[in-house]
Amino acid sequence: MGLKHGKYVYVDRLDGSYVKVRVLNIRFHKKTEEKIDVTNPTRYIVTGTVVSKPPARAVVISIEALPEEVRNLVRSV
Repeated sequence: MGLKHGKYVYVDRLDGSYVKVRVLNIRFHKKTEEKIDVTNPTRYIVTGTVVSKPPARAVVISIEALPEEVRNLVRSV
């Protein structure tokens, strides 16, 4: 599974699995200092891909860093 130039993150679900999430209009590992509203739930698309070990170069975030609506979607996958 590709990471597509920093457009995807893996979310730690606290049960040992990770869910792949697409983040719109954000590229991680880029040297830009934009003012980005990460609390906007419309920026996140839960792909439904669940893995036990994310790729080595993937950006991994905890589930608490997401808005509440997106948390519920990640938990339901």
